[in-house]
Amino acid sequence: MRKDRGINGDAQRIEQLVWMIFLKVLDDRENEYELIEESYKSPLPTYLRWRNWAADPEGMTGDELLEFIDGTLFPNLKNLQVRDNPLAAVIKSVFNDAVNYMKSGQLMRQIINKLVEDFDINRSEDRHVFGDIYEQILKDLQSAGNAGEFYTPRAVTQFMVDQVNPQLGETVLDPACGTGGFLTCTIDHLRKQVKNTDDQQALQNSIRGIEKKQLPHMLCVTNMLLHEIDVPSNILHENTLSRPYTDYGPKDRVDCIVTNPPFGGMEEDGIETNFPSAFRTRETADLFLVLIIRLLKKGGRAAIVLPDGTLFGEGVKTRIKEQLLTECNLHTIVRLPNGVFNPYTGIKTNLLFFEKGKPTKHIWYYEHPYPDGQKSYNKTNPVRIEEFAPEKKWWKKRKESEFAWKVPVQEIIDSGYNLDRKNPNTIEDGPGDPDELLKQFQHLQSQIQDTRDKLKAELMTALGGGE
Repeated sequence: MRKDRGINGDAQRIEQLVWMIFLKVLDDRENEYELIEESYKSPLPTYLRWRNWAADPEGMTGDELLEFIDGTLFPNLKNLQVRDNPLAAVIKSVFNDAVNYMKSGQLMRQIINKLVEDFDINRSEDRHVFGDIYEQILKDLQSAGNAGEFYTPRAVTQFMVDQVNPQLGETVLDPACGTGGFLTCTIDHLRKQVKNTDDQQALQNSIRGIEKKQLPHMLCVTNMLLHEIDVPSNILHENTLSRPYTDYGPKDRVDCIVTNPPFGGMEEDGIETNFPSAFRTRETADLFLVLIIRLLKKGGRAAIVLPDGTLFGEGVKTRIKEQLLTECNLHTIVRLPNGVFNPYTGIKTNLLFFEKGKPTKHIWYYEHPYPDGQKSYNKTNPVRIEEFAPEKKWWKKRKESEFAWKVPVQEIIDSGYNLDRKNPNTIEDGPGDPDELLKQFQHLQSQIQDTRDKLKAELMTALGGGE
């Protein structure tokens, strides 16, 4: 792809690769559907199916291939006749805003042949390897400069899903699903409960996601196909916040929400008017929190990633937190250390767990520590699921410790709904011995004076030389 003059940068390379992968994965899944169900009929016309234009290594190439993709494939997929066919609707939504960047049909043929030769998701070994490759593609996307699209570490998504603990038959929503990390973790969690075909159908109907950007949406839909969601028609390509708040009614409510909404960004002008006047703001994370409270059924459970700013913020943030504590039991806040989201953002983050239907009486805080001997996280040392074992053990039988403490809700209310609570059990080293500090200060002053004297001498010499 780097040889192709039409592609500029990693983000475009990934986008180019993903629509090809989507069609390849779709064709592999359709092969499987045809084996299971003799009457299966593809929503795609024969000439648009991957197997008929891409699968033959000696097939179309050069200008002929380029003309077919730009003049036939893309226009027809964008205008695909849906006719109550949910899979057709999925394909059409995936290609609505898709772009073919490549200008060389020969290079495109080489890439297609690689995909044809190197993997078939119906082979279990290939599926496992490709799952790892796909995970890397998602990580690379974040490094390609797509601001605001942070890759949530797998350990964090798994911990959040494990603690919310979705059950078969419950609906699970990620209203800002990105590339589908929380949803794939949920699928893996629910699949352990599947024992028969009815359970499998219940799993198929459980997963819901909404993503406004075209590329993450395409990645998410492909991710769902890879995770054996046959028709991912509940992965919508739209902006959750653009629908008026009051339009979300009982039929939209779900049992569980797990999400990492975009934070630190501002929504487009006018979005805030979809919300009640008390909650109007353009801060994306705050609007999502308001909406999540509304979208939960009574007794529904949520886990959400939020920045420190939401915890201590005032004004509209205060009113949102008041609603959260009144309508939901915010039972746990896990405070993550710096660097969990490195290198995408250094903002400190928190995991909020709550249940709708009863007010908060007290909040348990748990300060997640770095592993022994580690002072930060990075690409080579990311956060690992094993690190959450102490939280999971504590979760069932809670008591105060050096990492855990409990705060009565009245104390939160009295502080103006400030949720930013420091660990009272941390042993402070203190400022240090006064005599030792004075010595250090005097030594520093002496060094500063020496530096001044040297600079002055050099300046005088320079001025003298100039005369």
